[in-house]
Amino acid sequence: MSSRTRARGVKVAGVTTVRIPRQRGRRRSDPFVVVVPERPSLAREVLGFLGGLLWRSRRALAPTGLAVLLPVVAGLLHLMAWWSGLVLAPAAAGPLVWLLIVQRRRPAGGAVLAWRAGVAALAASALAWLATAAGCGPLAGALELWWLLMLITAQSAWLVVRRTH
Repeated sequence: MSSRTRARGVKVAGVTTVRIPRQRGRRRSDPFVVVVPERPSLAREVLGFLGGLLWRSRRALAPTGLAVLLPVVAGLLHLMAWWSGLVLAPAAAGPLVWLLIVQRRRPAGGAVLAWRAGVAALAASALAWLATAAGCGPLAGALELWWLLMLITAQSAWLVVRRTH
């Protein structure tokens, strides 16, 4: 291959540029430039498909994203300040106090009360898990199982409330 047809200069990733030199009969004409994109690999195709799928369903997977972020935050808190679990422990009672205040101001029964109690219990459980994981580490004891059960419960309730299932 001659130097006139090889790609010259800085090469852009994923694109091959082929320059066709001027033809003999055409004076004062610019050369043709043909840009040939390279084929993406199978791994890139699969990752692109999965990324697009996650992006399209990002609202439906909001609890999963928060649940994945929770152990990271707990691990960082445990590494930087193990005593942060002691500071976070009283916060676990916050959702239960919220439930009592809301029930006193706007009394409800039936399904509304059940949803309020479920949300308060799940939030209290998540804050208690965060406090325990910040104090002992997110992989200590049965915290993984507790985290998984909270994730399944939160994602199921989210899909039922949003009706995206």
